[in-house]
Amino acid sequence: MRHSHFYPIGTPGQAWGAAERDQWRARQVRQRSYAEDVLSAIDRLRARFDVVPYGEAAYADERFPLFAIRGRDWQPGLPSVLVTGGVHGYETSGVLGALRFVDAHAESYAGRVNLLVVPCVSPWAYERIQRWNFDAIDPNRSFRDPSPSQESAALIRLVAPLRGKFAAHIDLHETTDTDGSEYLPAVAARDGQPFEPHGIPDGFYLVDDTANPQPAFQQAIIEAVERVTHIAPADAQGGIIGSPLVAHGVIHYAMEALGLCASISGARYTTTTEVYPDSPRATPEQCIAAQVAAVCAAVEFVG
Repeated sequence: MRHSHFYPIGTPGQAWGAAERDQWRARQVRQRSYAEDVLSAIDRLRARFDVVPYGEAAYADERFPLFAIRGRDWQPGLPSVLVTGGVHGYETSGVLGALRFVDAHAESYAGRVNLLVVPCVSPWAYERIQRWNFDAIDPNRSFRDPSPSQESAALIRLVAPLRGKFAAHIDLHETTDTDGSEYLPAVAARDGQPFEPHGIPDGFYLVDDTANPQPAFQQAIIEAVERVTHIAPADAQGGIIGSPLVAHGVIHYAMEALGLCASISGARYTTTTEVYPDSPRATPEQCIAAQVAAVCAAVEFVG
């Protein structure tokens, strides 16, 4: 799908200033509740897992407590896996998939793998069904020090003591039609750049690390997810979202250089999932199940 779109904020060719960011912020409407959807689900897990507060995202008069879920049988000699969801708040299946994995599967890996799960990195954006945070910043381009994003900085602080000790990190995302109709036009307008549309892939795919490719790990996840939903094919140029296809359903990004979440753990095995919830061939339930299947496959691979 391709979009021709002029974004209604700003002047073409000029980067946004404070006034334009205020205009953008005024357009964002709270559509769901982080407390009801996420915090309540985390509370129900407290009897079975350790719930770790790791900071707060504070915007205007809103405060969002940030929590991670940690397996209780943490043993230094076991491989450790980091699971992150909701770095982009509008990518619903990542949040719900992380929570479902903990509820339905995490206990079965006790004594085999140490698990640390952060189900919703960006609560303000979750409530607005938005990619950016309150400051019109993309958290998934902000995992660097110093980070311009409160959410990213808090997660970096949480992970820092364990950096290099994780075997794997799987970061759960979606690619949606609104990437073409809203996000790409918005980022072009914000940065004063021309809008260059690209196709939205129909299906699940993975993003491996250009600097540390792990094809067997990616393939294990693709094979597991393929039992749940379809894998995105290559586009007419032989790639996905402008990147060459390096294997079935797999592309490469320079994770650390781009400030992506999957770069923060120092794990040997890293990946970013991308589910396509707008496909006529997939339901919301399939998208959640695909995320869960991906996490289980990642954990099985190292454990």
